Amino acid sequence: MKIAYDAKRAFLNSSGLGNYSRTIIKAMAHYYAEAQQFLFTPTVTSTPFYLEIKETKSINIITSTTFYKSFWRSYQITHELNKLKVDVYHGLSNELPVNIKNFKGKKIVTIHDLIFLRYPHLYSFFDRLIYHHKFYKACVNADVIIAISEETKKDIIHFFNISASKIKVIYQSCDEAFYNAFSQKEIEIVKNSHQLPAKYLLYVGTIEERKNLVTIIKALTLVRDIPLVVVGKKTKYFDVVEREIIKNKLQERVLFLNNVTNQELPVIYQLASVFIYPSIFEGFGIPVLEALVSKTPVITNKNGCFPEAGGPNSVYIDVLNEAEMAQNINAILNSASLHYKIAESGFVYAEKFQKAVIIKQLMEVYTTK
Repeated sequence: MKIAYDAKRAFLNSSGLGNYSRTIIKAMAHYYAEAQQFLFTPTVTSTPFYLEIKETKSINIITSTTFYKSFWRSYQITHELNKLKVDVYHGLSNELPVNIKNFKGKKIVTIHDLIFLRYPHLYSFFDRLIYHHKFYKACVNADVIIAISEETKKDIIHFFNISASKIKVIYQSCDEAFYNAFSQKEIEIVKNSHQLPAKYLLYVGTIEERKNLVTIIKALTLVRDIPLVVVGKKTKYFDVVEREIIKNKLQERVLFLNNVTNQELPVIYQLASVFIYPSIFEGFGIPVLEALVSKTPVITNKNGCFPEAGGPNSVYIDVLNEAEMAQNINAILNSASLHYKIAESGFVYAEKFQKAVIIKQLMEVYTTK
């Protein structure tokens, strides 16, 4: 079988969409090595992912042959798909080539979220226009739409009026590194490299308005002693966060980590006392799964997709209520038995997101006529 992927994000994006793409490509090569993969990307850089997969026999990397890389990605890929006699083309990040109707094989797109429609004030008018056009056309032209959560499926039906029968929910998995058991030496290297406290709360995610880091800062004033470690790219919203930190004199209790590698991040998760993910809305919330696999108790949003990701034993709150957040942080910190129960049951729940499970579901979509 020949499977082609829109692999731009796999090679050029270090976070969410890139992680999703890399996980699927690597899992497909591992569990279905007999399937030939064709990875379409405008260009490649010498990233750990590229170095890891470039010698894999079942993987073929195809880059743009023209100067106009966006034109190539939107219009010329389809011709190459037919020339290669590809069976399936999967757009991993919300879009398909403009002329994908001319492709003779099966057309699949993954839709991660429609946040730009649910929370339009977070996006410029121009960005909303582009996203709406790309996402909607991809959904219309696809034979099957993969939604990464039931919440995303509901949004596709609601905003785009797409039939539910066309949409298949297949959850995300996380990188295998999060399942690793690390030696004391490896742990000490990460602790020393980032000067990690002995105990800490953890937040992982882009520092932007939707992710709502400010509420954790406010809650920290109601939680004694323990510091907060933050891992994530800064945006303009960081100024809001910084003002809140200074206002509450928390400069010594909030540690922003820089240049955290994919190899270090699992260690940082595993050493955390509590993981807090106060995002207002996500398509799935992969950091929640990363925390579950790391056996770190999770506090997150009671609404949206988060209970799907976190399972029945994570802690769900109104993420705009700092008092409720602080109360639950204190409860976990003050009870070893509660900490253990949440961590262990979360790890068991995360088994349903194992790569072997996810990739089998995906292959069933690829092969179903």
